[in-house]
Amino acid sequence: MRENPETLKCLLTYEHEHCRIIKRLQRDNNQELLTQTTTKMAMEVEETSRNMKRFMLILNCVVLAIGISCGPLVMRLYYLHGGKSIWLSSWLETGGWPIMILPLLLSFFRRRAVDPFSKSIFITPLVALYAALVGLVAGAGDYCYAYGVKHIPVSTSSLILATQLAFTAGFAFILVKQKFTAFTVNAVALLTFGAIVLALHVSSDKPEGESSGQYYLGFSFTLASSALFAVMLPMIELAYKKARESVVDLNYSFVMEFQLVLSFSATAMCTVGMFASGDYKTYAQEIQEYKLGNAMFLVVLISSAILWQCFYLGAAGVIHYGSSLLSGIIIAVALPITEIMAIIFYHEKFQVEKAVSLVLFLWGFLSYFYGEDKANKKRKKKLNLGLCSDTV
Repeated sequence: MRENPETLKCLLTYEHEHCRIIKRLQRDNNQELLTQTTTKMAMEVEETSRNMKRFMLILNCVVLAIGISCGPLVMRLYYLHGGKSIWLSSWLETGGWPIMILPLLLSFFRRRAVDPFSKSIFITPLVALYAALVGLVAGAGDYCYAYGVKHIPVSTSSLILATQLAFTAGFAFILVKQKFTAFTVNAVALLTFGAIVLALHVSSDKPEGESSGQYYLGFSFTLASSALFAVMLPMIELAYKKARESVVDLNYSFVMEFQLVLSFSATAMCTVGMFASGDYKTYAQEIQEYKLGNAMFLVVLISSAILWQCFYLGAAGVIHYGSSLLSGIIIAVALPITEIMAIIFYHEKFQVEKAVSLVLFLWGFLSYFYGEDKANKKRKKKLNLGLCSDTV
C-alpha cells in the first residue's frame, strides 16, 4: 500500500518511476505480485482519469449554460436601448477570442516546467485550416442569430434556437455516427416537443414598432442560425475524432487552440462584413446616442463578448468530454433560463406554453443524464471484470 501514491504519479505522468517499480518486481521474479500491482495501478489511474473527466465535463456544462443563457439577454439589451448594428453584435459573439490566450500561456508554461521538450502547440496546420472553415460556419450563424435578436423578442429567439437539438441529433448521426440509446431518443423527443410547444405562442409576440415582414424575416434568420449551429457542433466533434486518430494526447489545450482558431476565423469574417457594408461608420454615433450612456455602452459590448466566448468554449469542452449531442442538450436545457430572465428583466409575455416547455426540458435533461449514468456504470463494471480476469 505504501507504493500507491508513487506508482499512481508514475502512471499519470508516464515517468520512469513506474518502470523502476516494475523492474524491481521483475528482478525479484514475483510474477503474481507484479500482475496484481500493475492491475491495481491501472484501476487507480482509470478511476482518477474518469473523475477528472467528469469534473471537466460538469465545469464546461456550467460555462456553456452561462454563455447561452446570458449572451442573448445582453445582446437584446444592446438593441433595446438604441443599438442598431447587426454586424457588431455578430462580431462580439466570437470577438472575445483573445481571452483564451492567457489560459493557453499558463498551460504552456506548466507543461514546460514538467517537461522542457513538451509540445508548444498541439493543433496541426491541417486541423487549424479545418477549424477556420468551421469558424466561417459559426460566423454565418452569428450573423443570422444577431439579425433575429434585433427583430424578435429574446424569449422567442431562444425557443427557436432550441430547435437546434433536432438538427444536432441528425448531423451527429451523419457526421460522427452518434449512437442513440432509448434514454437519448427520449431526451431528444422531449426537448424537441418542448420547443414545439413554445412555438405555439409565436404569433402574439411581435414587438411594438416591428413590421410583420421584419418579424418573420427575423424568425427565419434565427431558424437558419439554429441549423448552422447544429452543423457546427458535430463538425467540431468530427475534428476531435480525427485528431484522436493521429494525436496521442488530445488534451484541453488542443480544445482551446481549436476554439481560438475557430473564433478568430468567425471574427475575421464579421470584420470583413463590417467594412464591406460600411457599418463601422455608424458606431461613433451609436455610442453618443445610446440611452444608457457611453460607459454602459462599452460595458454591454464587453460583457457580450465574454459571455459568448463562454458559450463557444463551453460547447467545445462539452463536445471534447461528452459529445456534440450532449452540447446540444445543454443548450436546449439552458434556454428556458433565458426565457424566464427575459420575462423578469424585459417584461416579455409569459404564457402557459412556457411553463409546460420548461417541465419538458428538465425531463429531457434528466432522462439523458440518467441514461449516461447507467452506461458509465455498465462500462465500469465491464472494465473491472476484465481486469479481474487478467489476474486469474
